[in-house]
Amino acid sequence: MPAPDATREAAAPLLEAAGLACRRGGRLLLEAVDWRLAPGDALLLKGANGSGKSSLLRLLAGFLRPAGGRLLHGGRDVFADLARYRAALHHLGYQDALKPALTVAENLEAAAALLGGERGRLAAALDAFALGGLAATPVRFLSSGQRRRAALARLAAVPRPIWLLDEPGIGLDRRNRDALEALIDRHRGGGGIAVVASHGDVALARPLVLDLDGAGA
Repeated sequence: MPAPDATREAAAPLLEAAGLACRRGGRLLLEAVDWRLAPGDALLLKGANGSGKSSLLRLLAGFLRPAGGRLLHGGRDVFADLARYRAALHHLGYQDALKPALTVAENLEAAAALLGGERGRLAAALDAFALGGLAATPVRFLSSGQRRRAALARLAAVPRPIWLLDEPGIGLDRRNRDALEALIDRHRGGGGIAVVASHGDVALARPLVLDLDGAGA
């Protein structure tokens, strides 16, 4: 992983791994990993399929416990107050977590109501991924790419400082990958951080890089 620059050293970390280890299915995926993500930073997770990128993201989301070390949010152990930590993050995995019977707009409204977002942001969230024409369409009628765009729109609908994104560019055409990259840039510019697992389909500006092909035991 590249050495942190002076700006990163000066800023207090929003999310920090201290000697972190991750085990899944009896296999040690990584151990003794240290990194600090200050506001505006991004961490790119690289590695072949099965290397543990999704498992690490699930650990960072609080769904798995570390096999060693600590995960700190604002200097506090994540697992000491998991509800507080989860209220600060978005975790987007392979499953889009959309309700098929609801329309695109209704799914965003439900997410905003559940996660504390503002209804006034919904139109901008739809526009972020060119979903305005699909707002009244039930999700069950959407293509896989349209479903992915609807899931990503939640990032714009409900502001949260920590984004954990697992292959977010899957199913997106070039135009919508550009929209996703622009959204991540704006999020970082506003003081948020992003941890992104990607095979290269989503470009990040000046990320830290963690290659899981060489990080495990």
